[in-house]
Parts: sequence; structure tokens; C-alpha cells
Amino acid sequence: MKKTVINQMRLEFVAISENECFARQVVSAFAAELDPTLEEIADLRVIISEAVTNCIVHAYKGRPIGTVDIAVRCYDDRTLRIRIRDRGCGISDIERCMEPLYTTDPDGERGGMGFPIMKSLADKLSVVSHPDKGTLITITKKFGRHDA
Repeated sequence: MKKTVINQMRLEFVAISENECFARQVVSAFAAELDPTLEEIADLRVIISEAVTNCIVHAYKGRPIGTVDIAVRCYDDRTLRIRIRDRGCGISDIERCMEPLYTTDPDGERGGMGFPIMKSLADKLSVVSHPDKGTLITITKKFGRHDA
């Protein structure tokens, strides 16, 4: 059965740390129409935080500050598809970046758990990246049916 889009939104903002909370709040508020449980909304907030933080911390490191684009579609089967894109440095080895504790931070201030956390909380996670062109993360999160 084909899913039908019932709502969608787009958001673009400057890749600075102050906007991570903003992105998390906007996507969470948009998802509210699916009547998520507290646990589901908490998981969604973590996913958005991790994905946006990756863009802010890694994509534009050593480059002029760029933007983060988020597009969210809400489907009639209570699924969200979230696409988060940057136009930064890209990821040369996506598989390695998916490994727990792997980090490109030479100072060791980053724990290397962003992608593993996102993957564990999402129903589906895909990453497409091209060096010097940026990264697109697509997250699918289905909200379960629950009694009020």
C-alpha cells in the first residue's frame, strides 16, 4: 500500500551551535500531529540533535560557516521522513563513521557515537556523502499506534 504525504515542511538555518536546539524544537513540534508518546518524541529529539550537531561540528570545520537544510514529510501511516543536508566537506568513509567510538576529532573531545545513536533510535537511517559537496542524512521514524 502506497503511503500518502499528509504534511511537510522545510527549514534552513546557519550551521551554528545555537541553532541545534531550534532545529530539535521545530521538528518535534511538527511531529506532534502524529500524537507521539513521550518516549517517541524523546527519541526523535535525540536523533535531530545528533544529526544537526554533526553538520555544525564536522561539515564546515575549517571552512566558512554554511547552512543546514531540513525537510520533513509526515505520512498517513504515522511515519516521518527527515532529510538533513549540509554542503560541507563530506564524509570520505561512511561505514567507518557508523562505527561506535570512531571520531575524526583529533583532540578527542567528540565521542564518536552520533551515527550509532541515530541508527539505534531510527527505524531506518541512510547517509549519502560526497567529498567537498556535503552530506545527506535520511531518517525514517515510525510512530506506533497507542491507546490514549
